[in-house]
Amino acid sequence: MIKSLHISNYALISNIDIDFTDGLNIITGETGAGKSIMLGALSLLLGGRADTKVIADTAKKSVIEACFALEKPADFADFFADNDLDMDGNLAILRRELSPNGRSRAFINDSPVNLTVLRELAMRLVDIHSQHQNLLLADPAYQLQIIDNLAGNNELLETYRKHYYDYQAVLKKYSDTRDMIRRGRDEADFISYQLNELNELNLQPDEQAALEQERDALSDVGRVRSLISEVLSPMDGDDNALDALDVAADSLRELADTIEDADALASRLDAALVELRDIAETVEGYGEEFIADPQRLDEVENRLGRIYSLELKHHVDDSDALIALRDKLAMQLDTIENGDRLLTTLESEARQAKKEALIIARRISEARQKCADAFAEELRAAAKPLGMNNLHCEIALNSGKLTPTGIDRVDFLFAFNKNQELMPVGQTASGGEISRIMLAVKAIVGEKMSLPSIIFDEIDTGVSGDVASRMGELMQMLSKKIQVITITHLPQVAAKGKSHFKVYKEDDEHTTTTHIRQLNSDERVRELALMLSGSSDNQAAIATAHTLFDK
Repeated sequence: MIKSLHISNYALISNIDIDFTDGLNIITGETGAGKSIMLGALSLLLGGRADTKVIADTAKKSVIEACFALEKPADFADFFADNDLDMDGNLAILRRELSPNGRSRAFINDSPVNLTVLRELAMRLVDIHSQHQNLLLADPAYQLQIIDNLAGNNELLETYRKHYYDYQAVLKKYSDTRDMIRRGRDEADFISYQLNELNELNLQPDEQAALEQERDALSDVGRVRSLISEVLSPMDGDDNALDALDVAADSLRELADTIEDADALASRLDAALVELRDIAETVEGYGEEFIADPQRLDEVENRLGRIYSLELKHHVDDSDALIALRDKLAMQLDTIENGDRLLTTLESEARQAKKEALIIARRISEARQKCADAFAEELRAAAKPLGMNNLHCEIALNSGKLTPTGIDRVDFLFAFNKNQELMPVGQTASGGEISRIMLAVKAIVGEKMSLPSIIFDEIDTGVSGDVASRMGELMQMLSKKIQVITITHLPQVAAKGKSHFKVYKEDDEHTTTTHIRQLNSDERVRELALMLSGSSDNQAAIATAHTLFDK
């Protein structure tokens, strides 16, 4: 259950802390006091979309934090282990922070997590029923979700969807291949001509770059040999520099008796001569490699010309792209020539994939049908105390084609009066009737799925009097098994709460701020009197409030 909720710097809320109790928690307050703001903040913990517009003071971040008590911590051990999170005894602390720069951060037990992980845990801890969900009751997708939740189909549905999308992938491949073959047969001769042209060229990977490098070298032979000759000229022929330096070294040695370091200088010249002769031999070797070969240059330029021509023709940038095109054309031609055999194979794969998906879909359908019959009976029983003595309900499941949710189409059919024809809920129920039906649905789902907490946002809209009291009794009965937090404008419902919180606004010179506080017994009486008559001091309303508490 939710033990506590902290909200700071969020819309009209500066800073509030709420300590909820087990059982039925009531939240009341005037319209516009900020009850919906609290739910908006709490929805962020369920992975809701963050909007920096809700940050009141843009100089600091907004923080929403809820502490949940886990009734059965062992049920969550795998989740915490799989996400590398520490368990804090039987507590789970969820926090969402919104920064003015638009950054949103999520935490579980002070460890940062992504929104998917936060949402996964939050969905197992609390269910928020907002007013717009009453309209969802008429949505077949929502109806099917209710049945699947009650039937425990979630894991089976994941398996089914994998098989379904495998089937769709094979089906698409079959369809695309069939269309390609149909188009290809008209273009087979042209594809064959293009492929032969590329095959004749017999391109090799990276060939174009290698040929261009060779062409540049062959084209530059004359200039290269001329420069090599200029390098070798001072070191070759008569009276070359090397011979002159050799003579200089000998002369230095003859000066050894006269000049103290003449031998050392001669040795240095000898070392320089060794280096210079090595340079000369190396450069001379390069010269031997650069031999003019006009015939090879002509061959290279002709081949590059053919490559460039095909690149221009096929609008590609290099020879590797031509190789890729050649392989693609070969595959297309093979598909066309062997199309019937390939289509037969793909058709067989599609039939098998459909068969496997259908087997699981039928298992899901059987579970849904079994659950639907039992759920309709439970719904009738739960709705009867809410003033629906003549309610007739049928959950109709009709089989059809494979879809991402299976083979079933669901309709919640209701008749609220005697001799009334069963009709879809959206076509026959009033607002008050939908509210009561939705409360009964949530009570059944919440109990069956063992949700620790459920929050109702004015689910009692559209009802009054004795029916309102009975809706409060149903919430009270449900709260004995799971924690219930309900926002209400009805005193008949508010009187049933174990704890009662009042949301109110206060103004100062600059701002309007939302606050919340828990009411004591006397304050609860006055709050109910205010809800009954518009005045907390009305003695008749106070007496009625006492009567409501006594009931």
